[in-house]
Amino acid sequence: MFFNPLTYSTLMKLKKYLWIIVLPITALGIILPGKTQQNSSENILFQTSTIGALSIGIYDGKTTFQELKKHGNFGLGTVNSLDGEMVGLDGKFYQIKSDGVAAIVPDSLKTPFAVVTFFRSQKLINLKELINYQQLQQSLDQQLPTKNYPYAIRIQGNFPYLKFRSVPKQNPPYPPLADAVKKQSVFELRNVNGTLVGFRTPSYLQGVNVNGYHFHFITSDRKTGGHILDGQFQNAKVEIAPISNVEVSLPESAQFSQADLGDGKSAEVNRVERK
Repeated sequence: MFFNPLTYSTLMKLKKYLWIIVLPITALGIILPGKTQQNSSENILFQTSTIGALSIGIYDGKTTFQELKKHGNFGLGTVNSLDGEMVGLDGKFYQIKSDGVAAIVPDSLKTPFAVVTFFRSQKLINLKELINYQQLQQSLDQQLPTKNYPYAIRIQGNFPYLKFRSVPKQNPPYPPLADAVKKQSVFELRNVNGTLVGFRTPSYLQGVNVNGYHFHFITSDRKTGGHILDGQFQNAKVEIAPISNVEVSLPESAQFSQADLGDGKSAEVNRVERK
């Protein structure tokens, strides 16, 4: 719908009514053109591509990290060619290659799969007792008011033990994710300081994102990290941010449009992400 420009006199006549238009837009949290999510009162999860697409070997994306930063300062994912793991924390994005070395991601680099948000904690949990990774997830589930929304989760502390991985760069024709992770590098650290960056995704979003919990880790000195496989947690600070809006940017590519994504390969995706 298009409107004719209003004259100055018409605007003056309407001035006392303008609040009727402005207030509902603000209250609904609508993001106007030129605004970013950071200007909104709501948490929004922005995602490029889907985990289902990544699982079948769609490892080339169109979204640059310069563009990704407009949608969030916190998140995880990977980079083109599945070249390692990606962690976004405090507005900086790190690539952790298969040698375990972390480095700042150039803005020009592209990602085939990433999930980001502007992190604003709304719940704080202090973990006291020593628990393992499975117990951590069970404990967090008990603290959530509902499992029907996604959550962004940041966990900081000194961790007694962490086991994490990174996947080597792939070459075309790309193999499925299940085959790519067979050559993953696995790292184990004890008494390590750092941050877990992650999300909990409802089961109804299977195929779009990883069902349940998905964490990446980076050390306090920003030198190493990766995709969490296992660990022990004690005296850690857990911050949780519920998310009420999800935006998915799908790849505009022949590979994606011609792919058979089926049911999202959800069972295989969850197995790969947890092994």
